[in-house]
Amino acid sequence: MAEFGDFISALGEFGLYQKLLVLFLSLPLLLNPFQMIGQVFMVVDVPHHCDTSWILAIGPNLTEEEQLNLTLPRDVDGAYEQCYMYSPVDWDLGSIVEYGLNATEKCSNGWVYSSAQPPSLLTEFDLVCDRKYLNDISQSIYMVGLLLGAMIFGPLSDRVGRRPIFLISILLQGLFGVGVAFVPHFYVYMAFRCVVGASVSGILITALALATEWVGTSSRPKAVLISHCFFAIGQMILAGLSYGIRNWRLLEIAGSAPVFVLFFYIWVLPESARWLVTKGRIEEAKKVLQKAASINKRTIPPGLLEQLKPETQTKSGSTLDLFRKKHLRKVTLIMLCTWFADSLVYYGLSLNVTSFGLDIYLTQLAFGVVELAARYSCIFLLQWFGRKKTQAVVLLLSGLMCLIIICIPEDQPVATTVLAIIGKFTSTASFSTSYVYSAELFPTVIRQTGVGLCSMSARVAGIMAPLIRLLGQYHQAIPMAIFGSIPVVGGLLCFLLPETRGTDLVDNMGVATPQVSRRQETLHKRDTGKDGVELEEETYKCYESK
Repeated sequence: MAEFGDFISALGEFGLYQKLLVLFLSLPLLLNPFQMIGQVFMVVDVPHHCDTSWILAIGPNLTEEEQLNLTLPRDVDGAYEQCYMYSPVDWDLGSIVEYGLNATEKCSNGWVYSSAQPPSLLTEFDLVCDRKYLNDISQSIYMVGLLLGAMIFGPLSDRVGRRPIFLISILLQGLFGVGVAFVPHFYVYMAFRCVVGASVSGILITALALATEWVGTSSRPKAVLISHCFFAIGQMILAGLSYGIRNWRLLEIAGSAPVFVLFFYIWVLPESARWLVTKGRIEEAKKVLQKAASINKRTIPPGLLEQLKPETQTKSGSTLDLFRKKHLRKVTLIMLCTWFADSLVYYGLSLNVTSFGLDIYLTQLAFGVVELAARYSCIFLLQWFGRKKTQAVVLLLSGLMCLIIICIPEDQPVATTVLAIIGKFTSTASFSTSYVYSAELFPTVIRQTGVGLCSMSARVAGIMAPLIRLLGQYHQAIPMAIFGSIPVVGGLLCFLLPETRGTDLVDNMGVATPQVSRRQETLHKRDTGKDGVELEEETYKCYESK
């Protein structure tokens, strides 16, 4: 029986069909940065003070400065306190002016913001003072949505298919993303954001499966990372849009509504032929393979098509299957740690964009440029150095950058931002590598379950990242110390993983060792005179037997 890789080689490993597919998978990723980190630009700190209009009932002719001077205490720098006011009294205005007020209390009647400020999440829902923590809580709620999406859509796409889950996720992102712009209460906002997070997770993990299962061995990193480059471009677009659109509701609409343009995907997006084969749906698989070959102007030999048979193991795996077999258990545990570290350092830096001392819009633009460079460079790094070395080194470097930032004085914002940008580069490269690496390590029958579980680990880290930032109130070095130390440990663990460069995707759970593709074996034998067994022994000697 022919291997599925033979059919991909026959129709073209990365022809026009696959390029169009990668483009279709990439377009929704342009909007994902709006959902993931757009809130950072909706809660930019603005001057505010307690609402003390109570005194106007006593002195209606007071100027604004006189009102503030009589009702607000001052801090050590002489500025008005933003979170405290003098307690209201029943005195007449003359007595207040003559004796002054001494007793203070927290703001009890809300806050007043500069009238020049456009509506933002911060001003509309009063995310200041005692309510400031709600900003980080809402980011964590969004990450909970990502976690739920990984839990639900990962295993579900292994059962019902990649295509329907991708389409459902796009629809949910559009509906609830636009819906966020019309919420009346902050708790409703958080609930809608949770659903948006789940849909984003569904898009990411199903796009990964479709991109890797439709292309040949040598083009897998290219297919995945091109789609990731669109995410980086979306970050740059986010910097421009958030600078030009300061009204948070309009920004939400601008970042969510364009997804409805993709409604035509219902007719053009294909199912994974490899997944169809594992499910025994051979005739459907033959149709999509022949269509792909036609668009690529290639022909699949009829004799080869007749060899397309269902896999001996067609039942979808469960999460427990990842831990039953020794080789899968080792891979799963290490990749869980890797994704956790990836997410922690990535979001730790991304959500701190307002804390590095420079203009947040320029910093975000720089982050976008660096992220695009990181994702694009991974295409070559993975080919030159392999998956294992690339994953380990970039994850180690991202952790080290965070640890070095701790040592930089506060009066050196440029140095801090440069280190943060380098850390952003390496953490982005690490995250992208993890997507490619995971898709190659897990078998087709359980690939989405495995990637979904890894994504769950990343989302747990994403939930923790905003909460870890709150530890900065005890010591400013604590968050960066955590963001830096965990990736260092994760990077060291990656050296225990097998190399997968040049191997075919594994379809069932019975294969313990990555298999060198026939094309790679032929080329290697031509160049070195060694057969595939010797090549496997050279490249994959670190992998455990079943």
